[in-house]
Amino acid sequence: MPPYNIEWLVIPAPDIEKAKIFYNRVFGFEISEYSESFSVFKAGNISGGLDSDLLPSENSLSFSVTVDDIPAVLEKIEQYCGKIIKPKYSLGPNLGVCARFADPNGNILELYSPE
Repeated sequence: MPPYNIEWLVIPAPDIEKAKIFYNRVFGFEISEYSESFSVFKAGNISGGLDSDLLPSENSLSFSVTVDDIPAVLEKIEQYCGKIIKPKYSLGPNLGVCARFADPNGNILELYSPE
């Protein structure tokens, strides 16, 4: 059986306005409003939604966003009400680097760079 692709991702966003600004300005997600409580985004090869009816959890599914310059993105994360959880760290020789952050709604996510 061939592997399946992940096609759709929903991010909990109780404060949907902050989420729309954050993901658009920090990562360049294209965002369009679907309803008062749900917005749709396009981010590279994946689409998804920001859902104000869902609550973030630190113990839930997480994902990584690949970026070119982790320190520059961490600055933008703080500028747009995010919080750095773990600064840039190495995954090991030739494996790249990561950093963990919380978005304005408290979702814990990761940055990745092959650096």
